[in-house]
Amino acid sequence: MREKLVVVGQGYVGLPLAMRGVDAGFDVVGIDVDEWRVKRLNAGESYVEDIVDDQVKAALRWGRYMASTDYAAAKDFDICLITVPTPLLEGAPDLRHIASAGHSIAPLIKRGSTVVLESTTYPGTTEEYLLPILEKGSGLRAPEGFFLGYSPERIDPGNSRWRLENTPKVVSGIDEYSLKKIETFYRQIVRDVVPVSSPQVAELCKLLENTFRHVNIALVNELSIFAQQLGIDVWEAIDAASTKPFGFMRFTPGPGVGGHCLPIDPSYLSWAVKRGLGHNFRFVELANDINRGMPEHVIRRLAMALNRRAKPIKGSRLVLLGLAYKKNAGDCRESPSIEVARSLSKLGARVRAADPYVKGFLAPPNIELIEASRQEFEQSDAVVILTDHDCFDYELAEQVSPFIFDTRNRCRGPNVERI
Repeated sequence: MREKLVVVGQGYVGLPLAMRGVDAGFDVVGIDVDEWRVKRLNAGESYVEDIVDDQVKAALRWGRYMASTDYAAAKDFDICLITVPTPLLEGAPDLRHIASAGHSIAPLIKRGSTVVLESTTYPGTTEEYLLPILEKGSGLRAPEGFFLGYSPERIDPGNSRWRLENTPKVVSGIDEYSLKKIETFYRQIVRDVVPVSSPQVAELCKLLENTFRHVNIALVNELSIFAQQLGIDVWEAIDAASTKPFGFMRFTPGPGVGGHCLPIDPSYLSWAVKRGLGHNFRFVELANDINRGMPEHVIRRLAMALNRRAKPIKGSRLVLLGLAYKKNAGDCRESPSIEVARSLSKLGARVRAADPYVKGFLAPPNIELIEASRQEFEQSDAVVILTDHDCFDYELAEQVSPFIFDTRNRCRGPNVERI
């Protein structure tokens, strides 16, 4: 008899896990509170860029997958993965989604069940917050009655090289028996498993990974501001530094940070340090300040460049290339490009944006979605490169645009100014 896997949350983390579970031989139930998502999944349609429709259709056809808004579908589960969002609420971790999932799944826990939290959160959440909810709701004690652990998600949407199955998976358990059960499970769906000694280590691991990226992006963002004022080409300096084969990792400036992780996860770490130790995590707070200020810096630089061409922002026809928060992907949540677009529109610019990955209903009001064409480039007062999707014809933009402000180092020429 096949084991039953329940994945709570069918977003960019949960749906790939569900499909890998099907491939590994589990009967999978995907739980999501969003009825629109559930209807699409049960119709064989994927809204996650790393999962194609055919994968969902095959899982449904084999009778190995179903999506539901009703937790009753999770009854008699063997393994449950919780992959719900963990946003910030007034600067503090918002664990309401974890609590809701925990309260809903707890009565369905049977003796020997395994529950794994994958949502990004502060160290201590699994044992101090989720465990009491599960024990109270199930009437069982862990690890005697059920197993519990934490495994941080490492999904990078749109990354064709590093996918769920070939990205090493950090796993932990509240005791050695939980760890063994969880390690055995993940070895069925990923190639490499990295066990650590406790959920707190695994929780900190995830925050360390994203904070590392966050502070290094802030470093090059601030460096780009000062380099421009000093008259130095920061991109040439980065290229030169990148030739060093040791002790350096390449990061590049841009209009800010966005997405599911970088604007949020380091603040979880900063909050945990402040709560637990009474200290400010100055690196994180400084990085937050710098990265949050980059959209405003882009607008200021663009305004100065237009002013030198005797054009104000108000009334200028601006073509923005890219609204998503990252290259070759369509997610525009927490996107600095969206923030730039909104601000330019409020300043009176005629803003037009091209992004084939972003659906029209996700675009901000007063922003017209267009195709990046010769005519659009020619008729613009400025082309602003915010997200450097490979599908854009940068050579054409260089040839026919009157002016390009490039935040991603994709263009060259006398009509190009880079951040």
